[in-house]
Amino acid sequence: MTFDTPAFLAKLANQTFHVGVVGLGYVGLPLSLTFVEQTQFLVSGFDVDAAKVERLRAGGSYIAHLGQERVARALESQRFRPTGDFSLLGQLDAILISVPTPLTAAREPDLTFVVATVEQVARHLRRGQLIVLESTTYPGTTEEVVLPLLEKSGLTCGVDFQLAFSPEREDPGNRMYTTASIPKLVGGVNAESTALAAALYASAFQRVVRVASARVAEAAKITENVFRAVNIALVNELKVIYDSMGLDIWEVLDAAATKPFGFMRFNPGPGLGGHCIALDPFYLSFKARAHGVQTEFIELAGKINLAMPTYVVRRLGAALAAQGLALRDSHILVLGVAYKADVDDTRESPAFAIVSQLLEQASRVSYHDPHVAVLGPSRSWPGLPALRSEDLTREMLANADAVVVVTDHVAVDYSYVLEHAKLIVDTRGVYRTPHPKVFHA
Repeated sequence: MTFDTPAFLAKLANQTFHVGVVGLGYVGLPLSLTFVEQTQFLVSGFDVDAAKVERLRAGGSYIAHLGQERVARALESQRFRPTGDFSLLGQLDAILISVPTPLTAAREPDLTFVVATVEQVARHLRRGQLIVLESTTYPGTTEEVVLPLLEKSGLTCGVDFQLAFSPEREDPGNRMYTTASIPKLVGGVNAESTALAAALYASAFQRVVRVASARVAEAAKITENVFRAVNIALVNELKVIYDSMGLDIWEVLDAAATKPFGFMRFNPGPGLGGHCIALDPFYLSFKARAHGVQTEFIELAGKINLAMPTYVVRRLGAALAAQGLALRDSHILVLGVAYKADVDDTRESPAFAIVSQLLEQASRVSYHDPHVAVLGPSRSWPGLPALRSEDLTREMLANADAVVVVTDHVAVDYSYVLEHAKLIVDTRGVYRTPHPKVFHA
């Protein structure tokens, strides 16, 4: 018996499909909710974190920008089933894998979560299932890592099951583009896998884009993020250059952006954050080395972005020195620790490096973030002590020797900060009008 394509497509058309999403984080949870909202499918969400599963079952959300209302509505539909029982994988028609792909301490790809998940899937794999990897990774992962692990089940890809890659393109907090409205790339390990995966996603996404193979889809996702990382590194380096010349990088960018062609604006900041842009270039560098190719341009961009937190701390020290103060004797208030504005996501945030360096040098470090209650040890910063967000009061601002704007959350009243702070080091261009209290970094 071979893969029954007509039966698979009939279940899609009749809305009697059962899709499973493994990994209910910043990618898997919105993906699950999108299928519930856009289709009549039964959606099972799997996660090894029992606390996450229980919170979802209770109608809660641990991702602020998604909101509890969406989770509650999904549960009310009785078509969303969060679970930690991986034995249920065998009941699914399609399994979408959206688990983390971090870096090792040596900044090389860590596919531990992908491998562990695929091994779980292989234990319960049955004929007629479609498996799709969504986790961002280097070109070749689906065919070279996922496929052999699945075929250890004794089943054959293309005969018994189908396999594809469809990269996540989530942008947390982006109100213009939702999961369903962002075009969905799909590439299979064979033509039938591509067609079936495209049909599945077309049921929930406004536009599906088929590509020639899983490798092309993997490479496209890496390319998107490398493009951003390289261009952010460029403007970060320009910021350092123009600072040394006494030029305002924000004025320069405003001027350059008036050109209607040949220029795409990127803004500088205190470094790179988020799971994708900060990590993905290293995935491509790793794979390129395996083919005997050096990624000098990409690696240089990584070095520039990784150096920005140190630059911020150095500029802070200079700003304090201009006031007759030393960093080692100062109280520093960090404003914003999420990796980007208006989200609660701290993954790879440059705030970790900035806070860590400040803790080593300053007499006291505190922070305020309306979206992040606790900043503590992480995979990349295991030695960081746990800090709690403090209220942004007049007294807090007045008692701090300097305020460092690391993340520009809309919820913060920056005019209030300017009124009561002694000194502000702005890494995000929040304060565009020159002011004696404001020092850019």
